[in-house]
Formats: sequence, C-alpha cells, structure tokens
Amino acid sequence: MPDTHHPQRADSVLLTIAERLTGMTDITAALEAVADDIARLIPFTHCDICMLDRPGWVVSHEVGIRTRWSRASSRIDNAPIRDLLLGRCEDMLTDDATQDPRYTFDGATCEPILNHRLRSRVNVLLKVKGKTVGTLNLSHSDLGLYDADTVTLARRIAAVLAPWFHILHRADRTRRASGSSDEGLRRGALELTQAMEQERQRIGMGLHDQTLADLSRLLREVTGDTPLPREQLADRLRETIDDLRRIIDTAVPTLLELFGFAHAVRVHLERSADAGTTLDVTDLTEGGPDRLDPTVRTALFHITQEAINNATRHAGAGAISVVVDRPSPNALTVTIRDDGCGIPATPARQSGLMHMRTRARLISADLDIRADHGTVVRVTLRASA
Repeated sequence: MPDTHHPQRADSVLLTIAERLTGMTDITAALEAVADDIARLIPFTHCDICMLDRPGWVVSHEVGIRTRWSRASSRIDNAPIRDLLLGRCEDMLTDDATQDPRYTFDGATCEPILNHRLRSRVNVLLKVKGKTVGTLNLSHSDLGLYDADTVTLARRIAAVLAPWFHILHRADRTRRASGSSDEGLRRGALELTQAMEQERQRIGMGLHDQTLADLSRLLREVTGDTPLPREQLADRLRETIDDLRRIIDTAVPTLLELFGFAHAVRVHLERSADAGTTLDVTDLTEGGPDRLDPTVRTALFHITQEAINNATRHAGAGAISVVVDRPSPNALTVTIRDDGCGIPATPARQSGLMHMRTRARLISADLDIRADHGTVVRVTLRASA
C-alpha cells in the first residue's frame, strides 16, 4: 500500500528525489533514477510522465513496462488521461482502469492498460507557475490499490518532479528542433544544478540557525536539574519537527529561483493548508518581486512563508489570501490575510514572529501585523530600500 502514514519518511524520500535529479540531462534517465524512490511511496507496476509537446500532442516517458505510449507522440484527444490534459479535472483515480470508460473510451490509446491489465491507476497534474505542463501517471495490476491518500501523496511527488521535467522537456525540444545533440540539455541541466547548489547552502543555514538551536535547547531542558514534563517535551519536539519539515518542504527544488515569487507562494500555500481551505494568490504587479535583488526577494518570500505557516498551523484559518501590489510607484507590498483566530497577545512560541521581524529589518522593509477579522500581515518595501 502507499506509504501515507509516515510523513517524515515521505519528506525524506522527496528530498532524495530532488537530489537524484540534480545534473540530469536526459528526461528518461531522470525518471529511471527516481523510479525506486517513487515506488517506496506509491508501489506501481507502471509509471510514466506525460508531457505536453506541440499543440494537441503529448510525449511520454515510462518505467516499469515498455509500452507504445513512449514509442511515439500521441494526440491529446486519444490519451486515456485526456480529461486531465483538457482541464476537466485535477486528478483521476480508479480501482480498475480496464473497466473504466474514462480510460477505455472509443479511440483511446488504451492498449497498454488492457494488455498489461493496469487496473489501479492514479493520475495527477504536473504544474509550473500554475500552468499544466504534463501529468504523473502510476498504475498497478492489483485491483483497488489506490485511494484518496494516494492522490495527495502523488500530488506531492508531482510538485517535486514538475519543474525538473519541465526544464528537461524544454531542453529536449530545443535539441530536437535545432539538431544540436546536447547543448540544449546542458543549458537546462546547468540551470538546475546552479539553483540546487544555492538551495543546499540555504538549507544548511536554516538547519544551523533554527533546528540545531532548537535541539540544543531541548537537550538542556531534558538533562537539566528539573527535566521537562513528558507532555511539554512532546510539544517542543513536534514544533522542532514542524520546523525541520518546513525547511525540507522549501528545498525541492528552488521554485522561487526557477519559477518566480507568486508560483512559489502558491505552491507553499497548497502544501501547508488543510483540505477545504480557500486559497488565493494575486499578483497585481506582473512579477514585481521577481525584479528585486535576489536576496531581497528571498527574504520577502520567507516572511510570506512564515505568515502562511502561522495561519495554517496556529490560527485555524479557513481562508488565506496573498496579494502583491504596488500602492505607489515607490513602494511594493505583500499582504497576507487570514480569517483565523489571530495571534495571541503573548504567544507561547515567538520564534516565527522574530524571524519575520529580523528578515524585514535586514531588507529595510516595514512589517505590520494587525488583527482584522483574523490576522493581516503586510510587508512594505520602499524604493530607497
């Protein structure tokens, strides 16, 4: 069964997947490199990545079983996952694809499903900057193996794979169009490698500055003359684990550098919020944060990230919105608004608020946190900064 009961293990596997993809220049080899890791989370008989190619056509790359899907490009209208590719749904799940008319309609290229009896299937979108670039498709010969938890886990895997395979596919198209054997692939791989190296440095700083300090404090409290009660110790450990997971969640791969501020914020919102939470990200500046100095943009993103974490983990928010605006020619604002219970007058744990204020000071930004039917956090950057 899919490994949905150990979120820390899933985080570790997802980080491993991102590490394996570093430096890859061939899209099929990249899929083969991470196939075993994907199977650790979701067992499969067949796995394929389907990428949108020229208008109306898709190309597939597969592992597990070699089928006609990867031998030639196919028309979207004939793809068993056409409902996904045409935007009719966000995911597809079935106990038996061989009997499901969504997969075996008249004219569908469904021979692999029938010939290899690929019954259980889960299909989720690959998205970059909110735009569909392809799908991740997992199949198993056993009946009824996948469920709603599998869909959630497959979406997490897809979020890691999407930017890597998008760039590799673009490089592959460039190579095919130009006839240059490796130049396009090398360019794409170089972009990914440089971005991942920068992210590794950021992760190291985060682990040193936050997680190591928290663990050291816990050690002192456990070994001191008056050790913490069991329940308080468990609460502190959960907080530290949440912080570590936050670092891991933002590590794969550097969505901010590759695909921009608004997309990175949207992905973090979707990963952090509970099902049913209303989410909205609006950029009224047409990419204003992405024209900032990279250091300033990164700090702005982490402040936004922390405000989102407070809303999802502590305030019980049912609706969260992020708006990027330019209220005047000399100012840029990011406003995070939620309808949760607000921030207590004396919060039990203030490290998140301290991090937000410190980051704001470092980039000479104004940080305003106030109550308004929930919490409103506004970061303002002036032209002088």
